[in-house]
Amino acid sequence: MAFTLGYHILLVPLGVALPTLTLVMEGIGLARKDGVALLIARRWSVVMGVQFAVGAVTGTILSFEFGILWPRMLGRFGAAFGLGFAIEGWAFFLEAIFISIYLYGWNRLRPRTHFLLGLVLPPAGLLGAFGVLAANSWMNTPGGVTMQPNGALDVDVWAALFTKALTYEFWHFTIAIYLTAGFAVASIYAVAWLRGRRDHYQRLAFGVPFTIAAALAPVQWVVGDLSARALTFDQPAKFAAMEITWRTRSNNPEVIGGLIDSSGNVHLGIAVPSLDSILVGLSPSTVVRGLSSFAENSRPDAIESNLTHLSFDLMVGLGSAALLLTVWHFAVLIRRRRLPQSLWFYRLAALAGVGAYLTVESGWVTTEVGRQPWIVYGAMRVADAVTDASPVFLWAMLGTLFVVYAAIAFFFITLLLKLSRRWRQEDEAGSTEVFGGRGLPYAPRTRGVE
Repeated sequence: MAFTLGYHILLVPLGVALPTLTLVMEGIGLARKDGVALLIARRWSVVMGVQFAVGAVTGTILSFEFGILWPRMLGRFGAAFGLGFAIEGWAFFLEAIFISIYLYGWNRLRPRTHFLLGLVLPPAGLLGAFGVLAANSWMNTPGGVTMQPNGALDVDVWAALFTKALTYEFWHFTIAIYLTAGFAVASIYAVAWLRGRRDHYQRLAFGVPFTIAAALAPVQWVVGDLSARALTFDQPAKFAAMEITWRTRSNNPEVIGGLIDSSGNVHLGIAVPSLDSILVGLSPSTVVRGLSSFAENSRPDAIESNLTHLSFDLMVGLGSAALLLTVWHFAVLIRRRRLPQSLWFYRLAALAGVGAYLTVESGWVTTEVGRQPWIVYGAMRVADAVTDASPVFLWAMLGTLFVVYAAIAFFFITLLLKLSRRWRQEDEAGSTEVFGGRGLPYAPRTRGVE
């Protein structure tokens, strides 16, 4: 399950946020009558369609895995847990319909009509994200369910969907999605800048997504801080693992790096005195609960705590680096009214895409591993929810997934590389023909069905 989710989450940022970036670029093209912006939007929309198809495959596999790997959890709590995925299913079909219309309509619809129809895509993507995050938030702070004596489950739909964790998980992850997509797209054009391409196409394709991501970085810093602080009330054992805090105490230090052993001793870490207490309660006297205050079978063990802690540190560290890079970007943009020209800036921007994905992955690990040993926090343990299928079947299933997902990655990357080469050849040849239309992407149809 970890492998499948870790793979699928790589597709989520572009799946949810790329439609917004594409529409922003199309809007710039329409407002400024800029054919280059429209060309960029057209090309991004093709990537959007390919990425959506790949995400549909991996997402479908995930839905089967829930039933195969966690039958006891679904048998007991499926009526509540499934609500979010029902919403996600509706959002998926809505996206599929309008992505098809958007791609097919470039040369067939009036520019304004095409743009307005595309506006359905961002909220549809957010609706899908809401559904998945509602399900995950319910696992972290379950609510809205009552078990009857006969074993039936009464579900308060609104309470089960809008749990406490959703109030911060949704915003934290949604901003992370847009940050990641913005930095990932911009990083491609940062590489082009380093290779010597400095034309209007490159500047626009880099500047728009990077500026959007940069504007969100300080917002994410605040939202992330509030989210971590909320865990001290909603999931204190997870927070203790994130900070590898063993004893309940005031003046609790912030430990950067390091590993904790089963006896509560921290090795190799750098401790900043009282900082954790200050971050939690704005005072050194704030008491932070430690792992030792929880029953041994109700808290993450040493391995899980270390994985949670290091993932959390990586997420915060990369997020801090992104914030510094965005300060550099805006300092130049505001002062000089142009993009930065520094070679080092674009080197770091080229790495920002990979860094953003590592941040998303580490955040997911923090969320899921830190909840151990619970699959539904405080209500059902992983050991009580997992399938009793034979290990041979499970290993065979995992091996099959490795092969299938490797094939998906190969064809996905190969197709993107082919598209990139094709577009580069068109640019070098000075061609403006785009998938069956002549001139700008909105040109009248001059051929049959592409």
